[in-house]
Amino acid sequence: MNFVSFSFLIFFVVFYALYWRLKGQQRILLCLAGSYFFYGWWNWYLLSLILISTTIDFLIGRALSKTDSPSRRRLLLYTSIVSNLGILGFFKYFNFFADSLVSLASQFGWTLDWTTLNIVLPVGISFYTFQSLSYTVDIYRKKIPHEPDFIRFATFVSFFPQLVAGPIVRASEFLPQLQADRKYQWSDTVDGFGQVLLGFFKKVVVADSIAIVVDPMYEFPAGYGSLNILIIAFLFSVQVYGDFAGYSDIAIGTARMLGFEFPKNFNFPFFASSLTDFWRRWHITLSTWLRDYVYIPMGGNRGTNFATSRNVFLTMLIGGLWHGAAWTYVIWGALFGLVLVVEREVARKVKRSGYQVTSRIVRMSWRAFSPVLVVTFLSFSLIIFRSDSMSEAVTLLRSVAELDGLSFSALHNRIPLLKAMGVTGLLAFGELVCQFVSVPMILAKAPWIRPLAYAVLLWGIAFFGTFTGNSFVYFQF
Repeated sequence: MNFVSFSFLIFFVVFYALYWRLKGQQRILLCLAGSYFFYGWWNWYLLSLILISTTIDFLIGRALSKTDSPSRRRLLLYTSIVSNLGILGFFKYFNFFADSLVSLASQFGWTLDWTTLNIVLPVGISFYTFQSLSYTVDIYRKKIPHEPDFIRFATFVSFFPQLVAGPIVRASEFLPQLQADRKYQWSDTVDGFGQVLLGFFKKVVVADSIAIVVDPMYEFPAGYGSLNILIIAFLFSVQVYGDFAGYSDIAIGTARMLGFEFPKNFNFPFFASSLTDFWRRWHITLSTWLRDYVYIPMGGNRGTNFATSRNVFLTMLIGGLWHGAAWTYVIWGALFGLVLVVEREVARKVKRSGYQVTSRIVRMSWRAFSPVLVVTFLSFSLIIFRSDSMSEAVTLLRSVAELDGLSFSALHNRIPLLKAMGVTGLLAFGELVCQFVSVPMILAKAPWIRPLAYAVLLWGIAFFGTFTGNSFVYFQF
């Protein structure tokens, strides 16, 4: 079930009304039933995968809580890791690795008679797998206690607002909230509804309007000039942001309307001062998950400088592969990893040299200009991310380097392109204002602004939204 659909609107209105009429275990049962219904709207058969992951990690978590034997605890942890990543790997990466093996063998003149399977990628499998896996790891580390109630644990794994595309909510953040009987508060409904509206604006007004000009280029890249590709590459970075941040806003907002607090997933990433800062602001719950469950276990920054750089690179490589089963994602992750290593090394050498910029003008200029460099690199890297193959990405990058088609008349789909640039400007202006003013403080001092802002968002969605039924980009991950 897609958030941006009439079916979800009906579902949530009914769910919301029932949710606040029930209490205790009945409310938890409703959350679980509603979440399974929400996910089963796509494919009821794939609910079995969620149930398998849930059951495995619930039983392993309970077993971990009953033993102090280091060897047995390690065995239980490895069982959880292998089972979760095994399911994820089979459904998401089997065909990718099989096809890659066949292709590699052909380079040596060998012929492998390997038939790949028609495997359906379950929606959101990467998100709920990471969420469930973090539960057993945290119990193994003795950071959280075992959850004794299976229904509550199953609700944590499958709760519908963040089930399909995050944010990745950890057990330590969500299970305590499920244990308490939430009390209705009008402020939660008002604040949550506002965040849902903002998410809809980012999705249907910004992201889907941009998709109209982005998708044709990647379907037929030939004939697009340098200026066209550059503009669309930048717009795609905004599309991904509007699409995924929009989903996160809707997820966080709907959860807030039900009395739950979810972690922030985006923090104005296009205003980042460096690529390292960018990953502290973009898809925060994934970045922190990779930090805590991949980077730190590999050694983090506790070893030599080479070891730390290696760990940074491998973490980003894994992050790239997490996004999808294609070499474009692997190369995109490796590229980001390499640049982060270089950025870290430069910062380390500057710090060791003791050099400091004393000019306030220089510091302010750099702070204003550095986000431009971050967005430029992001936009070029996303050409690889969005392309169906590396040959397509190379074709587009080569077309940019040729510097042809630089006139306005050479642009494709000029009217939709102007609309996409216009809504991008609106989003940029709004986020720029948020850098200098405190929105919560303004709303507290002038409550009348809230209904006005909601009315403007509703008007913008109704008159400028693109309602073409586009799925969220991160559904494929």
